[in-house]
Amino acid sequence: MKNILITGGAGNIGGSLVRALVKNGSYFVQIVDNLSTGKMDNLPDQNIGNWDFIQCDVNNNSEISSVMRGVKFDVVFHYAAMVGVERTQLNPLGVLKDIEGIKNILNLSKETNVKRVFYASSSEVYGEAVSTYQHEITTPLNSRLPYAIVKNVSEAFCRSYYQEYGLNYTIFRFFNTYGPLQSDDFVITKFINLALQDSDITIYGDGLQTRTFCFIDDNIDTTIKIMEDDLCINDTINIGSDLTVTMVELADMVINITNSNSTKVYLPPLEEGDMTRRQPYTGKMKKVLDRRLITLEEGIVRTMDFIKAKL
Repeated sequence: MKNILITGGAGNIGGSLVRALVKNGSYFVQIVDNLSTGKMDNLPDQNIGNWDFIQCDVNNNSEISSVMRGVKFDVVFHYAAMVGVERTQLNPLGVLKDIEGIKNILNLSKETNVKRVFYASSSEVYGEAVSTYQHEITTPLNSRLPYAIVKNVSEAFCRSYYQEYGLNYTIFRFFNTYGPLQSDDFVITKFINLALQDSDITIYGDGLQTRTFCFIDDNIDTTIKIMEDDLCINDTINIGSDLTVTMVELADMVINITNSNSTKVYLPPLEEGDMTRRQPYTGKMKKVLDRRLITLEEGIVRTMDFIKAKL
């Protein structure tokens, strides 16, 4: 039995990872989440026996220490964090507390002989794009936002613990991952919910800022394969899609797919944090995944079907 700890395991990506991993009966998955944004509904079916949930704040050393000293974990996925541009902009000191979380996880992993820590970083570390693609190695990390700084500092901690103690790591830089479990305050699920209600779809600025969107299955299949095949050890990898779309195009796509009567409404641009362009280099990811990426249209339909089923 392989013991796996997933922090932030009641969130969108963490919860989806848990649901995929528990399908393998040779894994036991310990989920921890403080439920500040995670949801109990995101946890696996209660009839599946190879998982457990503990409400826990990884930024509190005593809480996470009792978990990690109670079970010998082979690997740790550290996904717990405050997320979302607007949420993190409104709570900059709360974001900075997440530095304690990565320090706790790495210290306890070293002390309990965890074999590898997988860290959920973010495309935000790249800041404003200075080249067509954001590449893991060659692109400068220039964002000054507290959220991005915390992710960059946490990446440095991962590398430092490997250099000092030989603790293996893999850093995932996630680019806009969406899917059925995502909360309603992120752009695709927000647009879908508004469109299904024929409500106005609000866009910041002129809507010409571009983004790429990665459907959750592409993210999860890649990360699990990296774990199971011992890939990207002590390395960093972008997890996303390299097909760009403007916010206007995204809104139009959602309106068309949902057959909605919604109207686009434009709001003043965000003062900070709404970068004009995001497009990851995905060469590493595509080599690992070894299949075509799920199209944005297909992902929107699958997310929409899940949301409609809950209405």
